[in-house]
Amino acid sequence: MSTESPPEPTVAPSPPPQPAAPRRGGMLRSSIIFSALTLFSRVLGLVRDLVVTAKLGASLTIAADAYYTALAFPNLFRRIFAEGAFAAAFVPGYAKRLEADGEAVANQYAADAAAGLAVVTVVFTLAAQAAMPWLMYVINPGYVDEPDKFRLAVILTQITMPYLPCMAIAALFSGILNAHGRFIVSGFYPTVLNVVMLAVVWPQKDAVTAAYAASVGVGLAGVGQAALVIWAARKSGARVRIVRPRLTPDMKALVRRAIPAAIANSATQINIFVSGILASQVAGARVWLNVADRLYQLPMSLVGVAIGIALLPRLSQSVRRGDAADAKLVMDQGLVFGLALSLPAAAALMAMPVYLIDGLFTRGAFVFADAAAAGALLFHYGWGTPAFVLQRILQPAFFARDDTRTPMRFALISVGVNIVAGVALFFVIGVPGIAMATSLAAWIAVIQMLVALWRRGDYRPSPAVLSKIIRVALASLVMGGLLAVAAFNRAAFEAAITALGLPLLGAKEIGVLVLSMGGMAVYGLLVLVFGGVTRAELRAAMTRRNGTPAAPVDLG
Repeated sequence: MSTESPPEPTVAPSPPPQPAAPRRGGMLRSSIIFSALTLFSRVLGLVRDLVVTAKLGASLTIAADAYYTALAFPNLFRRIFAEGAFAAAFVPGYAKRLEADGEAVANQYAADAAAGLAVVTVVFTLAAQAAMPWLMYVINPGYVDEPDKFRLAVILTQITMPYLPCMAIAALFSGILNAHGRFIVSGFYPTVLNVVMLAVVWPQKDAVTAAYAASVGVGLAGVGQAALVIWAARKSGARVRIVRPRLTPDMKALVRRAIPAAIANSATQINIFVSGILASQVAGARVWLNVADRLYQLPMSLVGVAIGIALLPRLSQSVRRGDAADAKLVMDQGLVFGLALSLPAAAALMAMPVYLIDGLFTRGAFVFADAAAAGALLFHYGWGTPAFVLQRILQPAFFARDDTRTPMRFALISVGVNIVAGVALFFVIGVPGIAMATSLAAWIAVIQMLVALWRRGDYRPSPAVLSKIIRVALASLVMGGLLAVAAFNRAAFEAAITALGLPLLGAKEIGVLVLSMGGMAVYGLLVLVFGGVTRAELRAAMTRRNGTPAAPVDLG
């Protein structure tokens, strides 16, 4: 309430103070900041997996399957909380209070949410640890006939479970940072896990000992990640206190939004988890899935998650202001740039799947037969990659309108399709059927979301946007064809590399690096020539600043 005296008659009254303008940096610019840091983390993660697979192997040891089982259960929930689902429910409510009511009200909202989240995840973790000997019959029924592997999987999963509450809290504070327009620490904090894992696994000589060390490292890294994000949130101005859990009306509303959002945003992860249950029937299959997962999840994290995280706060602001033009612009940019980055990734994964995995992972206890099996999975995950990315880009269009139930319904249908198709294909064609079912389920979810948005009038891609997507697809197809030819002539290609006598790396490692970099360069040229993306669009999306009108995507 104002306490100023009435103005003198000759002095015009001062306009009422206006709320601070929301941070409206370019959506692609925010995504690229997040993606660059995520790329650094993913590269370290790849190095981590190279070391772990070399130490643990795949089909030749019990340690590998047991360790990746220990990662799968907490990772399922980590990805639900840490990669957007909780943020989908929490960030709009927090951002609304931050903008309308100020930091103090937003901090109280965050404190109540953190208290409730901590209690739920800690109780769940303790219950899961206690019940793990029985849960393992459900998670990995294929291990029942191998008592040593079964027992090791139980112990390692009990060790890794505390990672869940750490990451849930980290996700909440990461959402606070995103609402403040701070994406650097949000993109960087996963790096802590990779650094810790490398430090604890590298010195180990025995596979089982390495598996124990890696599992302990997961918990230690979780504590470090949570501490880093909490510190960064405080530096951004958020003062979130430790409070007693309270089921306030705000928290009830958050739970009502969070549960459907968690289900909606975790469809892919649930499908992967179901795939792991099927894979437990085959020795080494869990490792093959994880290796393929490392490669196809890269574009999903770099593109889908990054754009989705940057898109949600911006889209929420546009919807609250009733700015339909800006909301459509953001979705147009997300769709075009998301496919401009995921379609070439899909083409590369399908063009040389075995070559990629053999060049990167085959060493130590991980043999070529493991690479060939993982490559068969990667091929089918490849054609699903654009769908995995689109799911992350389309869901914010619902979440920004406080609609978490519609994508939840689509996610449940996707999970049902994956279970039915996965079981059927697994018993017909084997392990590759698992990947086929997951990709099919993802595309079904994307089609449902596009149809729903179109029918409701919330988003309809124009013919010009569709034209740009076709141009992007053509550039990706040409690039993929060139990579397939190079991979088919692998022997001659590697012989030429060997003749050069390059140090440090072997011919296959250098070959993968050269083809990957060459493919990116060729695609970058082709997409500009075909007009899929223009330099002007990149500059406009990356340099938009506070209060600057949105530069439209050139759709001509």
